[in-house]
Amino acid sequence: MDRVAELGVVPSFFSSHVFSWGNWYRRSFGEERASNVSAVRWAIDRGVHFTIHTDAMVELPNFMRTLSITENRKTRSGYVLGPDQRLTASQAWNAITLDAAYQYFEEDTKGSITVAKQAAFVILGKSPLTAGPGELETIPTMETFSRGRSVFKK
Repeated sequence: MDRVAELGVVPSFFSSHVFSWGNWYRRSFGEERASNVSAVRWAIDRGVHFTIHTDAMVELPNFMRTLSITENRKTRSGYVLGPDQRLTASQAWNAITLDAAYQYFEEDTKGSITVAKQAAFVILGKSPLTAGPGELETIPTMETFSRGRSVFKK
Protein backbone atom coordinates (compact mmCIF):
# COMPACT_ATOMS: atom_id res chain seq x y z
CA MET A 1 0.00 0.00 0.00
CA ASP A 2 2.98 2.30 0.47
CA ARG A 3 3.78 1.89 -3.23
CA VAL A 4 0.11 2.46 -4.16
CA ALA A 5 0.22 5.75 -2.22
CA GLU A 6 3.53 6.73 -3.82
CA LEU A 7 2.19 6.11 -7.33
CA GLY A 8 -1.19 7.76 -6.69
CA VAL A 9 -3.07 4.61 -7.69
CA VAL A 10 -6.78 4.48 -6.77
CA PRO A 11 -7.55 0.83 -5.93
CA SER A 12 -11.00 -0.70 -5.68
CA PHE A 13 -11.54 -3.24 -2.93
CA PHE A 14 -14.01 -6.10 -3.07
CA SER A 15 -15.06 -6.00 0.59
CA SER A 16 -17.47 -8.89 0.11
CA HIS A 17 -14.45 -11.21 0.03
CA VAL A 18 -14.43 -10.89 3.80
CA PHE A 19 -17.98 -12.21 4.15
CA SER A 20 -18.11 -14.67 1.26
CA TRP A 21 -14.67 -16.26 1.48
CA GLY A 22 -13.16 -15.05 4.77
CA ASN A 23 -13.48 -18.41 6.54
CA TRP A 24 -11.88 -20.19 3.58
CA TYR A 25 -9.04 -17.61 3.48
CA ARG A 26 -8.32 -18.25 7.16
CA ARG A 27 -8.00 -22.00 6.54
CA SER A 28 -6.05 -21.62 3.30
CA PHE A 29 -3.71 -18.70 4.00
CA GLY A 30 -3.63 -18.38 7.77
CA GLU A 31 -5.03 -15.73 10.07
CA GLU A 32 -2.53 -12.94 9.35
CA ARG A 33 -2.82 -13.01 5.56
CA ALA A 34 -6.58 -13.54 5.64
CA SER A 35 -7.06 -10.63 8.02
CA ASN A 36 -5.61 -8.25 5.46
CA VAL A 37 -7.79 -9.13 2.48
CA SER A 38 -9.35 -5.89 1.19
CA ALA A 39 -7.03 -3.88 3.43
CA VAL A 40 -9.04 -0.67 3.38
CA ARG A 41 -7.62 0.63 6.66
CA TRP A 42 -4.12 0.53 5.18
CA ALA A 43 -5.41 2.77 2.38
CA ILE A 44 -7.01 5.21 4.86
CA ASP A 45 -3.85 5.31 6.96
CA ARG A 46 -1.79 6.28 3.90
CA GLY A 47 -4.24 8.85 2.54
CA VAL A 48 -5.01 6.71 -0.50
CA HIS A 49 -8.26 7.40 -2.35
CA PHE A 50 -10.05 4.07 -2.95
CA THR A 51 -13.41 2.60 -3.81
CA ILE A 52 -15.31 -0.50 -2.75
CA HIS A 53 -17.31 -2.50 -5.25
CA THR A 54 -19.70 -5.43 -5.49
CA ASP A 55 -18.50 -7.25 -8.62
CA ALA A 56 -22.09 -7.81 -9.73
CA MET A 57 -21.43 -11.12 -11.44
CA VAL A 58 -20.22 -12.51 -8.10
CA GLU A 59 -22.28 -10.51 -5.57
CA LEU A 60 -25.55 -8.71 -6.20
CA PRO A 61 -25.17 -4.92 -6.16
CA ASN A 62 -26.37 -4.02 -2.68
CA PHE A 63 -24.31 -1.15 -1.37
CA MET A 64 -25.90 -1.13 2.07
CA ARG A 65 -24.64 -4.70 2.45
CA THR A 66 -21.24 -3.68 1.05
CA LEU A 67 -21.05 -0.80 3.53
CA SER A 68 -21.96 -3.19 6.34
CA ILE A 69 -19.28 -5.70 5.37
CA THR A 70 -16.68 -2.93 5.08
CA GLU A 71 -17.60 -1.55 8.50
CA ASN A 72 -18.04 -4.87 10.34
CA ARG A 73 -15.75 -7.32 8.46
CA LYS A 74 -17.80 -10.34 9.54
CA THR A 75 -17.46 -13.65 7.74
CA ARG A 76 -20.39 -15.98 7.02
CA SER A 77 -19.82 -17.57 10.42
CA GLY A 78 -19.89 -14.17 12.16
CA TYR A 79 -16.14 -14.12 12.83
CA VAL A 80 -14.60 -10.63 12.64
CA LEU A 81 -11.79 -10.99 10.12
CA GLY A 82 -9.13 -8.32 10.46
CA PRO A 83 -10.81 -6.04 12.99
CA ASP A 84 -8.03 -3.49 12.50
CA GLN A 85 -9.10 -3.15 8.82
CA ARG A 86 -12.66 -2.00 9.68
CA LEU A 87 -13.85 1.44 8.60
CA THR A 88 -16.47 3.76 9.98
CA ALA A 89 -19.70 4.07 8.01
CA SER A 90 -18.60 7.57 6.99
CA GLN A 91 -15.29 6.31 5.59
CA ALA A 92 -17.01 3.49 3.69
CA TRP A 93 -19.67 5.90 2.36
CA ASN A 94 -16.89 8.19 1.13
CA ALA A 95 -15.43 5.29 -0.86
CA ILE A 96 -18.65 4.81 -2.86
CA THR A 97 -19.33 8.51 -3.42
CA LEU A 98 -16.51 11.05 -3.38
CA ASP A 99 -13.68 8.62 -4.07
CA ALA A 100 -15.66 6.85 -6.79
CA ALA A 101 -16.01 10.17 -8.61
CA TYR A 102 -12.31 10.87 -7.99
CA GLN A 103 -11.33 7.46 -9.43
CA TYR A 104 -13.10 8.33 -12.69
CA PHE A 105 -11.71 11.89 -12.82
CA GLU A 106 -15.27 13.17 -12.31
CA GLU A 107 -14.91 14.78 -8.87
CA ASP A 108 -15.78 18.20 -10.34
CA THR A 109 -19.12 16.95 -11.64
CA LYS A 110 -20.12 14.00 -9.41
CA GLY A 111 -19.64 12.42 -6.00
CA SER A 112 -21.46 14.87 -3.74
CA ILE A 113 -24.74 16.72 -3.64
CA THR A 114 -23.46 20.14 -4.65
CA VAL A 115 -24.86 22.92 -6.84
CA ALA A 116 -24.00 22.30 -10.51
CA LYS A 117 -22.99 18.66 -9.97
CA GLN A 118 -24.84 15.72 -11.49
CA ALA A 119 -26.60 13.81 -8.77
CA ALA A 120 -27.90 10.29 -8.55
CA PHE A 121 -28.92 9.68 -4.97
CA VAL A 122 -31.09 7.66 -2.65
CA ILE A 123 -33.35 8.54 0.22
CA LEU A 124 -32.84 5.97 2.94
CA GLY A 125 -35.08 4.99 5.83
CA LYS A 126 -32.32 5.92 8.28
CA SER A 127 -28.94 7.60 8.09
CA PRO A 128 -26.15 5.05 7.66
CA LEU A 129 -23.86 7.52 9.41
CA THR A 130 -25.82 7.36 12.67
CA ALA A 131 -27.08 3.78 12.46
CA GLY A 132 -25.40 1.10 14.50
CA PRO A 133 -22.97 -1.23 12.70
CA GLY A 134 -25.48 -4.08 12.79
CA GLU A 135 -28.22 -1.96 11.21
CA LEU A 136 -26.64 -0.97 7.90
CA GLU A 137 -27.83 -3.98 5.93
CA THR A 138 -31.41 -3.49 7.03
CA ILE A 139 -31.79 0.21 6.17
CA PRO A 140 -34.41 0.39 3.42
CA THR A 141 -34.10 2.48 0.28
CA MET A 142 -37.19 4.69 0.18
CA GLU A 143 -36.57 6.44 -3.14
CA THR A 144 -33.88 6.63 -5.83
CA PHE A 145 -33.21 9.60 -8.10
CA SER A 146 -31.22 9.56 -11.32
CA ARG A 147 -30.77 12.34 -13.86
CA GLY A 148 -33.19 14.56 -11.99
CA ARG A 149 -36.06 12.06 -11.83
CA SER A 150 -37.38 9.57 -9.33
CA VAL A 151 -36.69 6.10 -10.73
CA PHE A 152 -37.75 4.04 -7.71
CA LYS A 153 -40.13 4.72 -4.84
CA LYS A 154 -41.13 2.32 -2.11
